[in-house]
Amino acid sequence: MTTRTPRTPKSTDSAGAAAAEAASTKAAPVAPTTLPPDAPRKLTIHHVSRIEGHAKIVIRLDEEGQVSDTQFHVTQVRGFEKFVEGRPYYEMPSITSRICGICPVSHLLASSKACDAIMAVRIPVAAARARELVHMAQFVQSHALSFFHLSAPDLLLGMDYDPAKRNVAGLLEEHPDALRDGIALRKFGQTVIERLGKERVHPSWTVPGGVNAPIDPSVRDKTLVELPAALAIVQRTLALWKRTVDGYPDEIESFSNFPTMYCGLVGPDGSLRLYDGNLRFVGPDGAMVADQVPPEAYAAHIAEATLPDSYLKAPYYRPAGRPAGIYRVGPLARLNVAERCGTPLADAELAEYRQRYGRIVQSGFHYHYARLIEALYGLERMGELLDDPAILGTKVRAHAGVNNLEGVGIIEAPRGTLIHHYKVDDNGAMTWANLIVATGHNNLAMGRGVLQVAKRFVDGRQIQEGALNRVSALVRAYDPCLSCSTHVLGQAAVVLQLEGPDGELLDEVGTV
Repeated sequence: MTTRTPRTPKSTDSAGAAAAEAASTKAAPVAPTTLPPDAPRKLTIHHVSRIEGHAKIVIRLDEEGQVSDTQFHVTQVRGFEKFVEGRPYYEMPSITSRICGICPVSHLLASSKACDAIMAVRIPVAAARARELVHMAQFVQSHALSFFHLSAPDLLLGMDYDPAKRNVAGLLEEHPDALRDGIALRKFGQTVIERLGKERVHPSWTVPGGVNAPIDPSVRDKTLVELPAALAIVQRTLALWKRTVDGYPDEIESFSNFPTMYCGLVGPDGSLRLYDGNLRFVGPDGAMVADQVPPEAYAAHIAEATLPDSYLKAPYYRPAGRPAGIYRVGPLARLNVAERCGTPLADAELAEYRQRYGRIVQSGFHYHYARLIEALYGLERMGELLDDPAILGTKVRAHAGVNNLEGVGIIEAPRGTLIHHYKVDDNGAMTWANLIVATGHNNLAMGRGVLQVAKRFVDGRQIQEGALNRVSALVRAYDPCLSCSTHVLGQAAVVLQLEGPDGELLDEVGTV
């Protein structure tokens, strides 16, 4: 088994080879511990750290101490689909935004679009531009959080770095400029959300039919002034990451590096769409599986299963069934699905990304790279929207009652495709809801990825902390939002297991 700490350059331009060498020598692997022969044949990561929500990973070993199986357990459950029943449909955006404090804008927008469909309205142009603008700000702040705060301790310090310092405090010591850039970029995105919605978290600005107030010209002007600095941060970070990524060949090879389908929203020309578009599915070789699937037709292509060891649903491509129907969403998948981003700087970075790794990129380790390209696109798209005179229009909301008894809203959340599907009665009261959240789409791929990376790095005869950290880092690459995603369609799969002191399964009861 190979354990290694990549030698990554400091984030300051003045840092030379000697400084990088000195930093790398601090990242010595934690001393391994040899398991006694009678040790239980199971390793448990009770709390996967630096993710949103709660999960644990169980690694099962064979008699020789090699990984035989793994389980990715999502241990929390939310009941939003049930407790919204009976509420007026127009309350759904404000209710469902409370699902998450990291990406509330994503739920606001998907919910509002589902309500637009129930009202059977086309929202005003100014409202559509305003919604997309706040959505781009959400992407920027969320991708900054994922890359800099959650994953950079692994990526810039090293997977084997002292766990006591493999955190934001360690980044401040070793890569202060990169950390400050991350803080500034996230602050920029959050500030734009606050300017538009009057609140940084759970803004009530986005409503069924549009938005509840036009954009003030001063908000546009302030944001345009600040955009160049934010763009420069992402470009610096991309340059840093391109100098760093090749130091992780083993992780690139083993982090969910297997063929799957990919899904994301695209425009009529196949370009990347984050706020509006139709679904596209492509195969592992890039061949078109389904294209321009409208939101209301998603159920003909996406089915959901429950798993016996998780409260996280497992969507799959319905025509292919399970397990062949496994697919992925999110930054990596979106760049695989789209022909282009549609903005000049992002398209240039996408071309280099594809030159490095090919037209279809399989390794889940490259979610980090794709995330930075999308952040660049989000900032460029913000500039385009702010330069459009239509964004200052004063007609920003369409009013109507219940004209359809069913509505579907789909957007691309930072973590992937987000679907809100509602049914109402003639009075507009909710009778049924189903949420398919980005992290859920990736459930099957994450589970398979955990097994792949555990088999590559974990040796039960000599446990290394860095090896177990890589298993958690695989999950972090997907940037899961587990509080968002743990919703239930029908009967949840609940299994109780009784194990003996040696890990032997003694009894099992439950429902699947």
